[in-house]
Amino acid sequence: MPRTTDSNHPLPLYRNLVKDLQENAPNEVWVSDITDLRTEEGFEYRCLIMDRYSRKILGWNCSENLAAEGAVNALKGALKGLPEEHKPIHHSDRGSQYCCHEYVYHLETRGLQVSMAEENHCCENAHAERFNGILKQEYGLRSTFRSRQHARKTVEQAIDLYSPSRPHASLGYRVPAEGHAHAA
Repeated sequence: MPRTTDSNHPLPLYRNLVKDLQENAPNEVWVSDITDLRTEEGFEYRCLIMDRYSRKILGWNCSENLAAEGAVNALKGALKGLPEEHKPIHHSDRGSQYCCHEYVYHLETRGLQVSMAEENHCCENAHAERFNGILKQEYGLRSTFRSRQHARKTVEQAIDLYSPSRPHASLGYRVPAEGHAHAA
């Protein structure tokens, strides 16, 4: 299984700004993570950006490699839907994709602060890690797919189903789309 986080790089690292932060509404904290999917054609890598309060998926991308381009594309998708007056903190692990100059540029251009796990431990990015687990366990994304195209289509379907249908106790058993709209 490939390792999706390469934190051994010369790029700038950032402090964990969300460690003890309790958000009260959507667009206060975004979390991001990358995970792998098995296909008969090789691994596919899914990057997602989720609102930590509502659990709504705001942006995602699948790609054939771990280059920063996949993470940047997921970020661009999330930023398209961000109201101009909102400036969430963006939290991730210390992977090179999130530290690269282009990724940080897009965050800073929109006024988002950069936050990263400091101990290189999954618990510091638990919400994003948990979501990846939910998709793999509950939405069938831990299987081996016939092709990259099949994996991407299945990811798209899982994400389309997740936000309008999966209730969360932290949202009073509302679904992410409802929790996001209700609190906004």
